Amino acid sequence: MRKLAICAAAAVLLAGAVSAAIAAPPANVAAALADQQRPAEDRARDAARKPAEMLAFAEVKPGDKVADLVIGGGYFTRILAAAVGPTGKVYAYQPSEFTKFAKEYIEAPGKVAAAYPNVTPVITPFAEVAFPEPLDLVFTAQNYHDFHIKEVPAGTAEKVNRAVFNALKPGGVYLIIDHFAAPGSGLTVIDSLHRIDAKDVRTEVTAAGFVYEGAIEDLRNPADPRTANVFDKSIRGHTDQFVYKFRKPR
Repeated sequence: MRKLAICAAAAVLLAGAVSAAIAAPPANVAAALADQQRPAEDRARDAARKPAEMLAFAEVKPGDKVADLVIGGGYFTRILAAAVGPTGKVYAYQPSEFTKFAKEYIEAPGKVAAAYPNVTPVITPFAEVAFPEPLDLVFTAQNYHDFHIKEVPAGTAEKVNRAVFNALKPGGVYLIIDHFAAPGSGLTVIDSLHRIDAKDVRTEVTAAGFVYEGAIEDLRNPADPRTANVFDKSIRGHTDQFVYKFRKPR
């Protein structure tokens, strides 16, 4: 009985935090990373962003229907588009609230769609996010905290999470990558540091009906004190990040 209890406890720990540590990425992901259309500056960021591990954990397959929720400059959108292939689809979502921040955010959805025929731009306010067909995956990298920034109405995170839940097929994955804030900081440092308390993310997402399936540690950096703005030169590109997988019940 004691041996069974130990094995059960170990299984729980593994479900909560696992390492991707993939010997080799799936063939579709490897091909996507080798895609010659990817800009050189994107390739230069691969070592830090570990896209092979992220897409493997997100279970991206050829033919999948995916939303890249807040594409920024389109780094992950390009990889996702190549990974799902010509029978798949990627909805490149850019919130209209972001289009006033930088010219790149206005132009990125159209530029990526011009290079990848299976990409469709979607630009709406956060509170109105929706997609025209059921999805296998909603992927958001370093932007969950933006559901709480001062530029968006209160309650936006709840609306977005509910919209994601409704958009996904039963069994679909909601993959969230973001910057750790110090434990207990809540939502207080989102505008000043662009970080979020990971505990709040789990609470909000599971409240929308999702089941938390676990995390991978590939973007962890214990040297990050979690007290600097993520754009600060001392830490930019090397923040301590969580990678959480949630699933819509089947």
